[in-house]
Amino acid sequence: MKILVANRGEIARRIIRTARALGHHTVAAFADPDHDAPFVAEADLAVRLGPADLAASYLSVPRLLDAVVATGADAVHPGYGFLSEQAPFARAVLDAGCRWIGPQPEAIEAMGSKIEARRLAVAAGVPVIPGFDASQDPARLAVAADELGYPVLVKAAAGGGGKGIRVVDHPDGLPAALAEASAEAERAFGDGALIVERYIQRPRHVEVQVLGDRHGVVIHLGTRECSVQRRYQKVLEEAPAPNLPGPTRNGLHDVAVRLATAIGYDSAGPVEFIVDDETGEYFFLEMNTRLQVEHPVTEAITGLDLVEMMIRVADGESLPLTQDDVTFAGHAFEARINAEDPTRDFAPQT
Repeated sequence: MKILVANRGEIARRIIRTARALGHHTVAAFADPDHDAPFVAEADLAVRLGPADLAASYLSVPRLLDAVVATGADAVHPGYGFLSEQAPFARAVLDAGCRWIGPQPEAIEAMGSKIEARRLAVAAGVPVIPGFDASQDPARLAVAADELGYPVLVKAAAGGGGKGIRVVDHPDGLPAALAEASAEAERAFGDGALIVERYIQRPRHVEVQVLGDRHGVVIHLGTRECSVQRRYQKVLEEAPAPNLPGPTRNGLHDVAVRLATAIGYDSAGPVEFIVDDETGEYFFLEMNTRLQVEHPVTEAITGLDLVEMMIRVADGESLPLTQDDVTFAGHAFEARINAEDPTRDFAPQT
């Protein structure tokens, strides 16, 4: 198989390394500033996408598809970020007669909207944070906030990365929060729709790594904790999540597999939850339909190569292990190093 990596940098090198170990050929698709980057040199073949402008290179579906044709690639791995969670790109790759090394477009679409994902979770019997998304009328959202009880969380229905999120402690602050969150979500995701939900005051952010194949089998690879965040961006990620009560840990495993099975998930991906540290209750947050930046901590404690699993599943193979075969050893951390300016309230500064 000849795999085109529709990404750059560290994740491209990561995919190339595993693909080569499996005996596959690799293609690096690069923008002009990355001409001499290590991932370009490490691939078997390299093809220019375009200039530095992301819209004309790494985010250009036509140019990526042209690269597929020009290089004779018969599979595409999107990595993370960029187009990795764009169902139209996945569908375009499949329509071009290539393998898509990721979940089916229908699964990407199902989890792409937090509102739709929430409905699917409820239908699958997965607990969700009490909330309201049935109307975007500010007056109706205000009634819902009163019924939920303050503080409430206002958050964008689409996207992620901490954009379009506001914590509201009092009814007086709700109108401004709704306006600001909606405008921010519209700018970032092209969708200003919002959800109002109960705000968990002592939350833990815990995710469960799942892995599925195209024969209906889904297993979990344990938990990761990502509660240490700044501006809703993860700073520390560890596996497994420490100090979870047994019923909470086992429940998270079970409902993550249940949701992934319900949407026919057939790749690697995390199901994310909010855990109430006071009660041990857990609530579905979202599902990322892609490989995550922090996947190596799961690999470290399971001894499994998630990129390898993604490639094998995309090639039609069954998962080479069952849930009983998954074992955990040790503990792993990953830290994100942020370039920030301390003189400007630690604003991002590359």
